[in-house]
Amino acid sequence: MKHPKTAYILLWFPKPSETFIFREVINLRKMGLPLKVFTLYGKLTRDLSPEMQSISDQVERLGIHFLKSVHADLLHWWKKDRTMMKRILKTFLVRRWRGLEKTGESFWAFLCAFRLARRFEEEGIVHIHAPWASGPATAAWIASQLTGIPFSFTARAWDIYPPDGVLKEKIRDATLVRSETNYNIHYLAKFADGNTDKIHLTYNGVPLNASGEASVSMRPPYRLLALGRLVGKKGYDYLIKTCKILKDSGLDFTLTLAGNGPKKKQLGRLSQKLGLGDRISFPGFISHERVPDLFHSANIFLMPSVVHESGDRDGIPTVIMESLLYRVPVIATNVSGIPELIENGVTGLLVPEKDSPAIASAVLNLLKDKKSAIDMAERGRLTVLEHFDPEKNCQKVLRLYKQYFARAGG
Repeated sequence: MKHPKTAYILLWFPKPSETFIFREVINLRKMGLPLKVFTLYGKLTRDLSPEMQSISDQVERLGIHFLKSVHADLLHWWKKDRTMMKRILKTFLVRRWRGLEKTGESFWAFLCAFRLARRFEEEGIVHIHAPWASGPATAAWIASQLTGIPFSFTARAWDIYPPDGVLKEKIRDATLVRSETNYNIHYLAKFADGNTDKIHLTYNGVPLNASGEASVSMRPPYRLLALGRLVGKKGYDYLIKTCKILKDSGLDFTLTLAGNGPKKKQLGRLSQKLGLGDRISFPGFISHERVPDLFHSANIFLMPSVVHESGDRDGIPTVIMESLLYRVPVIATNVSGIPELIENGVTGLLVPEKDSPAIASAVLNLLKDKKSAIDMAERGRLTVLEHFDPEKNCQKVLRLYKQYFARAGG
């Protein structure tokens, strides 16, 4: 059976912090899936890898200039199917939308969907997929309602915690729902009205070409590493408080807290307030090409994720997988899907969220038993190789697309 001509809907593409989606697109294309990316926003230019830059122009973007013609798209569909338009408007506009950012994203996706629906018909698209369950899936759902083209979406973290106003309808009408964690599958079942058979686990893939194993010398000064967006759900404020405990215990260590985000200044101020200016460095965004240097020099990788007060949380952070590929021991919190990769005492150490003393105790335990720490990291590396191989996982995705495409009558 031929591969279904597929449209992916994203907010941005390519995006430096979404390498897992970038790799999925690249791998599916290599496997023969005719896949075109459409974005609701404009073009990103900062911090793109050379590979990302090479395909950045192979994307159809809407962006703010789209507003000048939105009335024509709305009028087109109003004339074509007034009953459907009324049903969509009634469903969408009367729902409760949570949070300013999600509300804005959802309403922009609503407007974009009418243009995308026309473009999908013009392009001969037969399958629509949204790699996020929020705005992109809203646009996919509306475009599918208008055109009859089957759609699917992936649920990850921020996009479903808390759920938006039409998550229930999107699950109901999708031919396929992908979840990047088992944890999310149980959560999505609450909104599925019994349609749980369409929800499938598809782990993210991570490039398996780690350039050698880290030495993990476990000699002072011990080098701790954390890497990710500096946002609330990462729990880095608790990590900085952990460093205060470690300093007071007399441990000779440094922490590299790499990444950019809205919390950077706040975290820097906290570090200075606790007298950790000589212990913690904030190098900012680290390009993909420079990431191996961080792992090669690390003794322990820390991921202190928390459930944010908004409900937002991580799925399984890709950087944990990357750390294990370099055989760097991991300490992480037992949040969301993280325990699906980090099994306490087997592939790393798990601690409760928001518990700085527990993180500090875990650090000291790893440092005093190098062999045990590296053995756990090695078992973690084998787990990543088994479950997070990008090609194997993309092959599963492609099989699911073909299976559900055939079921939908394609």
